[in-house]
Amino acid sequence: MQTTTCDICKKKIEDPVTGRTFFYFAEHSICEPCKDNLDDQLRTALRGKDPFTYEWFDKVVGDNISKSISKGK
Repeated sequence: MQTTTCDICKKKIEDPVTGRTFFYFAEHSICEPCKDNLDDQLRTALRGKDPFTYEWFDKVVGDNISKSISKGK
C-alpha cells in the first residue's frame, strides 16, 4: 500500500491515484479538497486578468500554493 501526504493540509492519502485523489502542482502534492480550494481562488483571480499570460498564471498558482501551505489550509 502506498501513501502520499498533501503538502497543504498534511493529510495522508491512502492508495493515491494521480489526477483523481491527488494532484501535482510544480513540486507539490495536493489532495482533492485542497485542489478544489485552489481552483476557487484561481477562478476569482482569472476573471479580472486581461491580457492573460502563462507566466502570470504560473506565478499566481505558485503564490496561492505558498500562501495555503503557510496557513495550513
